[in-house]
Amino acid sequence: MKKKAASAGGAAAQESERLEACSEAASAPEPNEFEALGLPEPVLEGIRDAGFIRMTPIQRLALPITLAGKDLCGQAQTGTGKTATFLITLFARHLDELKPERRRPMALILAPTRELAQQIWREAMVLGGHTRFRLVAVYGGEGFAEQEKRLRSGVDVVVGTPGRLLDFVRRGALDLSRIRFLVIDEADRLLDMGFWDELKDILRRLPPASERQSMLFSATLDHRSKGIASRYMNHPEDVAVQPEQVTAEGVDQLVYHVSKDRKFSLLLGLLSREPVTKGLIFANMKVTVTWLARKLKDHGYRAEMLTGDMTQASRNRVLDRFKRGEFPLLVASDVASRGLHIDDVTHIFNYDVPQDPEDYVHRIGRTARAGKRGKAYTLACDDGCWYLPAIEQLVGSQLPYEIPDEADYGEDRTPQFTVRRMLREERHRGPERGPERTVRPAGGRSGEGRRPRGPRGRPEPSKPAPVQASGGDGARPDRRPQQEGQRRKRRRAGAGRKPARSTTGVTGQAGGAEGAAGA
Repeated sequence: MKKKAASAGGAAAQESERLEACSEAASAPEPNEFEALGLPEPVLEGIRDAGFIRMTPIQRLALPITLAGKDLCGQAQTGTGKTATFLITLFARHLDELKPERRRPMALILAPTRELAQQIWREAMVLGGHTRFRLVAVYGGEGFAEQEKRLRSGVDVVVGTPGRLLDFVRRGALDLSRIRFLVIDEADRLLDMGFWDELKDILRRLPPASERQSMLFSATLDHRSKGIASRYMNHPEDVAVQPEQVTAEGVDQLVYHVSKDRKFSLLLGLLSREPVTKGLIFANMKVTVTWLARKLKDHGYRAEMLTGDMTQASRNRVLDRFKRGEFPLLVASDVASRGLHIDDVTHIFNYDVPQDPEDYVHRIGRTARAGKRGKAYTLACDDGCWYLPAIEQLVGSQLPYEIPDEADYGEDRTPQFTVRRMLREERHRGPERGPERTVRPAGGRSGEGRRPRGPRGRPEPSKPAPVQASGGDGARPDRRPQQEGQRRKRRRAGAGRKPARSTTGVTGQAGGAEGAAGA
């Protein structure tokens, strides 16, 4: 009996030890995959600050290549971790080359939009927070003088859009002759936006491809991207990441087939039913964005808009307020669908079906982040239905759809306020004048002094003034100035006289031209 009791006690102790070991293993921190890459400690500290533990597929494929100093062409969608890929490579490979006493740009990162440039700069500030790299982001829409001052004060890494970068290069504020590290991010988008000439101008000013490391990332490695790689890169290796699911896994997608004149009513119905805490509403045209924001405000919704023609300061203010939750709805054009990183977006509303399938992916990718769920509704009228097959081909599945019932619609209280009417009002006000602009006739309030209108509303031609007599009865009337000039010309012609030509005047003109040329 004692042996059995001892045996039972030993088994219980072993089971207790096993459970304790399992508990310790469960509570132990997950090993960081980036530590196996042999990165410098300052770079690893930045990776920990960013919360990165496991590498994404593009990072597993690309980092062994880029950390070895080779050029790379990467095919990857937005949100796959490609930004961290080239930033980690930059900081790890060039950490020992920093010269704080004589800073000159050693790295150049090209982005198609200011939103993406800002995003790259923010992520670089985190990943490089424990290094001594000095970074500057330059793009249009913000103070030119302030950005130029930062560049001239000495930088190591420059992130920017092609147009603004060239402005500083031509002013002598940015020297590209010592660039050792080049990144072309979203190359397909750069070319789609018409930056090919600017891109060539920048690449020609860089050191030869053999003297720098270059990376190109694009959603599609088409012949255009391959052409850039073959001409301006040094035998790059290709890596491609095809996500198991292009769109976010946690997004519930639904397409509504609706007539064009009832799209806004359906949007009102969705907003009234759905618990929208942060919602993005996308439209294809800037004028539609403006109209939607005004219509939603007229119906009591707190909504703001984001378009490409806003100043960068205005855009930043709107985005900051939206991130803080000061208003729940942000209406945006596709210029804002890329590069937006806003936490806790619950709903995406595609008021217009995007014409580019990739824009659909980028739009709905703003929700369902960090393991959360989100919803994406697309309102497809007859025109928009033409673009759905290409979207379904890209995402690899058929999008679920419904035909809304009458109960799904909301009440449009301002049906008379259409896009066309808004444009008419803006034309009536004028581009810079307010709505209270008044025009007074030259002759006062009674209308005197206005030229009479013809039968079609056009001003009638002015009639010559009546001839006034200069004296009493039988006095000869005055001649009009035109007639006097013609009479004098006839007299000169009859006398055979020609106007004298001044040799002094010719000499003076010649001397003046010579002086101007000499000056």
